[in-house]
Parts: sequence; structure tokens; C-alpha cells
Amino acid sequence: MTRYDVVVVGAGPAGQKAALQAAEAGRTVAIVDQQREVGGDCVHRGTIPSKALRETALQISRARRTVAEVALPPLTPLASLLGRVGEIIDRHVAVQSGQLERAGITVLPGRATFTSPGHLQVQPVRGAPYVLTASTFVVASGSVPRDPPECPVDHADVLDSDSILSLDYLPQSLVVLGGGVIACEYASTFAELGVEVTVVDSGPRPVSFMDTELSEALLRAWDAVGCRHLPGRSVTRLGRGVGATTVYTADGGSVSAEKVLVALGRVANVAHLGLDAAGVVRTARGQVAVDATYRTNVSHIYAVGDVVGFPALAAASMEQGRRAMRHALGLPVPDGVPMIPIGIYSIPELGQVGMTEAEALAQHGAIRVGRCRFDEVARGQISGEREGVLKLVADESGERLLGVAAAGADANDLVHLGQLAMLGNLPPSTFVDAVLNFPTWGEAYRIAALSLQRAEVQRRVVAPRAAG
Repeated sequence: MTRYDVVVVGAGPAGQKAALQAAEAGRTVAIVDQQREVGGDCVHRGTIPSKALRETALQISRARRTVAEVALPPLTPLASLLGRVGEIIDRHVAVQSGQLERAGITVLPGRATFTSPGHLQVQPVRGAPYVLTASTFVVASGSVPRDPPECPVDHADVLDSDSILSLDYLPQSLVVLGGGVIACEYASTFAELGVEVTVVDSGPRPVSFMDTELSEALLRAWDAVGCRHLPGRSVTRLGRGVGATTVYTADGGSVSAEKVLVALGRVANVAHLGLDAAGVVRTARGQVAVDATYRTNVSHIYAVGDVVGFPALAAASMEQGRRAMRHALGLPVPDGVPMIPIGIYSIPELGQVGMTEAEALAQHGAIRVGRCRFDEVARGQISGEREGVLKLVADESGERLLGVAAAGADANDLVHLGQLAMLGNLPPSTFVDAVLNFPTWGEAYRIAALSLQRAEVQRRVVAPRAAG
């Protein structure tokens, strides 16, 4: 039996940040992960590989603006479109491994299972299992794609987000089930690559938790490349045929394609963790139940990242890991909920931080909104990226910034400037007076802030109460 001060289960973004925070505080730390290399699904199957494919799609999209016809040949090997993804992953793993090694963190490959609240058994690939004990445990084991019974995944014709990039060839047609982040990112990428894409979405609009204008921008982009969006359609079953799979929906409709991507959410990866033996409570959705400090009902066990649910974004998971460990070690933790931006790497990019327009109006009753279209800034004209918008949402006075949203090129970088303004309680007029480099996307903030100053106040409409 080996003892550490802190043992972290999972070597993805959340687990790494928790471990690094503990090591920085002088604690002995071990990370246990089933994979041989660190990084988690974020590096090996999710964020890095999918963004590499997206970059190829973006290059084709840009070329399409200047060349009359750009099309990939039939049966294009998917691996040829992933560029140097292997090199990127190897480099990223090397950087992360180096950080952990320099911090003195021990990385232990193997499957972790709690046998009691204070004992974690590790089964390595080869050899006998052994037991770790610690003062603090952190569960950061991530998530796995949800496999609903009505849409069974076979990883051949019906795929999930872990297997979609293992296809031998680019399909001619693809049905994407879902309207969330993963569904929208892959729908955009494959549509730009020339695949006939249909999105079957049970909700009214894609990424419905984002500002409505961002969803609308995405729908316009999909329409331009022939990607169909079918809202309000719940899937009842799949029909397998030769060379095609048919998706049947509750309204009696159906749509067929060569391949189907099931992107109907992810579930906490805790099936083999032995949480019951540890006494850790889970929610009705199977996620690990935590308080505001990410502590479970067992006082020395914390959980962070995808295992605790929304927002399940890498940036949020990293901050959760850092905060959880600071609380566990009795170190100061910033007050309140951290202001975490949401970034979606669809085409176009969608970025948001703070409140949406609808949320601000509901909470404050009266607001002002300013916008800058990307074709109003020189950077947009020079780059040809004229389809986009930056949106600022402020209170009735126009002096307090409540939210920032952007759709278009580099939107997820662009929202950071607004995030910093909100964190510093800077009024939108700051962007009018600030000197920003020219030509840059930052210029959009000045135009949007000027638009905000001129904007009429929007007021929430309150329905009259019924008589009696």
C-alpha cells in the first residue's frame, strides 16, 4: 500500500490542474489514468483531433471564396484530412508530461477503483493490482458518449464522437443526431468538406443555451453549404440497410444517409470507479454530486470536470480542478462563480461570456444592445471574413457590461477582451476611448460600444394579470 497526500483519478484537463495545484503547494501527488499517455479524451479523441479536421475544412471554405469550384474527390481518406494531428498530439502530450514531471507528480497508468472511502485499487495493464491511500482524492475521470437504446452505436455505420474520426473515408452523406456542441461542430466541419449533412435536433435551434443570434448565424452558415437542420424531431429508432442507415422520428418522418453520428450528449465516466464502495452520491443523471467547492458528500473526495456535468468544457474543467484543490488544501479560493466563456468551434466560431440578451432582459428588465458586423471592420474586409458579428449587452444605463457574444472568425479569442472588461467592471465606453491596434478584430469593440451608446432601451414585456 502506497500513500500520497493527493491522488487524482484522470489525467485530462481537470485532473492535471488539480494535481499541479497540489504539487505547487508542496504535497505529494499521484495521477491514475487508464491511458498510457496523459491528456485524456480532450487530447487523444476529442478537442485536438476534431479541431485538426476543422482546420482542413476552414482552408477549403476559404479557398471556395476565391475558386469557383472546390471539391474533394470521392472516397477521400479521412486520415489525409487530419493533417499533422499525430504530431500535434505527440507534442501536446510531451508538453503536459514535462509539466507533471517537473512538478514531481507521479503518473500511474491503470484502472482505478475505490474499495473504501480511503483506499483506491489500481489495476495496471500488466501485473498485480495495488492500493493507494491519500488524504484527498479527486475524481476527474471525464465522460463517454451517451449510447441511447433507440440509436445503438456500432462504430461502423452508426458512430459516436469517439469513433467518427476513425472512418476510413469521408462519407457522401451524414445524419447528425443532436443540437449541442459536439453535434454542431462536426456538422459544420463535414458540411464544409462537401458531405451532405442533415442535423436532426430535438430542440428548437442548435446550441439553444447560447444567444439566439449566435444560433441564427450558425443556421445561415449551414444553409449556405447545404446543411439541413430539422428542429423539434425526436428519434424513435434506426433502420439498417445496405449502404445506408435510416433515422425515424416521432413525427413520422425519416432521413437516410451513408453514416449516422450520434451526438446526444455524454455521460460521466464512473462505471468502474467503485463510487458506491467509497460512499459517494451521484445525481439522477449519473453525475457525481458536488457542492459549490466541488466536494462530494464524502469530505475528502472531490469531483471535477465532465463527471459533474455542465458546462463540461476544457477551460471550465481546468478551473474546477484548481478551485477544488485549493479548497481541499485550505488555500484561498476566489469568491463567487468564475466567469467562464463558452466557445464552440463550429464554422463559424461561436463565443459567449456572461449573459445572453434574453437572460439580461429577464433579470434586469431593461437593457441596451450594441453590435458590430464584421464587414464594418478593416480586418474583416482584408481577410474576407465579413460574415460575423460582435454583440455587447449592457444594463439600461449602458454603463455596465452584462454579456458579450460573437459569431465569426476568431470569435472565441475576441470574447476574451469583453470578459476582462466585465471582470474589471469597466464600462463599454472604455472601448470608445481605448487605442486598439489597426487593423484588428478588436476594432469591433469600439464600433459595438458606439452602437450601444446610440441604442434604444429594450424593456421586458410583462403580461398583465388576469382579472379575478
